[in-house]
Amino acid sequence: MEPILPMEPKKSEAVPEGNGWLAQIKWDGVRILTYFDGTKVRLYNRKLNERTWNYPELTNLSSYCSAESVILDGEVIAMGEDGKPSFYEVMRRDGIRRKEKLAQMVSIVPVAYMIFDVIYLNREWLNKRPLNERTRLLSDIIEPNEQIQLVSSHRDGNHLFHVIKENGMEGIVLKKEDSPYQIGQKTDHWQKVKNYLDVIAVVGGFTLRGGVVNAVLLGLYNQKGELYYIGHTGTGKLSNQEWRQLTDILKKKEMDDRPFINKPERNDTAHWVRPALTVKIQYAEWRPGHSLRQPSIQSFVDVPPKDCKMPEDGET
Repeated sequence: MEPILPMEPKKSEAVPEGNGWLAQIKWDGVRILTYFDGTKVRLYNRKLNERTWNYPELTNLSSYCSAESVILDGEVIAMGEDGKPSFYEVMRRDGIRRKEKLAQMVSIVPVAYMIFDVIYLNREWLNKRPLNERTRLLSDIIEPNEQIQLVSSHRDGNHLFHVIKENGMEGIVLKKEDSPYQIGQKTDHWQKVKNYLDVIAVVGGFTLRGGVVNAVLLGLYNQKGELYYIGHTGTGKLSNQEWRQLTDILKKKEMDDRPFINKPERNDTAHWVRPALTVKIQYAEWRPGHSLRQPSIQSFVDVPPKDCKMPEDGET
């Protein structure tokens, strides 16, 4: 059973009009597809990187799923201190690479798996069946528990989005109830409406205060493969210890030449680095000239720098 690229929603500025739409909470976590061939359970993210080792809570499939073989689609989330899904917290789990640290972090950062689709069931592909049928089959085979949940669907997308905004959550996904699961595709059958905006950006430089990084300079690659400066930030969810760790990491990547094709406003005080580190950035909007307004760091992410590209049509 080879891993597949998941279906993705297109960005929309508003909840779509008309009938036949189902609205779901857009959970701020890590997209994970679970594969069970009847013998072995494997987990892969949306980039087809294996994550079986990172989330042992999900691998005891028989404790929550009655299928003989299955491919499940969902989002792994972790809660922050405010009781809301936190991308920063889930990345603390997703980025672990040492077994001794994982054993500790399983209890420190518990996760939940929010399942919203089934693509393959008992040796039969379901991707051409409509969403409402797949959802019924999903509810038949999943037994929710504290760490395994089924994502609920709502008819009133505008009301759900209002609730999401009131609670400061990421957004919602609207899905046509008769939509097939289009593997590896991004179509209008699924649309996302976000309460706030985010982008994965490349760190191309930094500034120091008292010997510690106090801001990072961010960029995205244009269509020519050139790194374009989009802004800097020194705010976000990183702890003081993580800023110090970031200082050590970036100092080892320093180089003489500016990696950006355009000149940053902090050009004179900046230290340049080899573009290797990527971060998730939350921001208010794009400003004229292709720069971010009010960017803040949410977390380090494991994304290849060359995948961090300038939006062509406002998509983020």
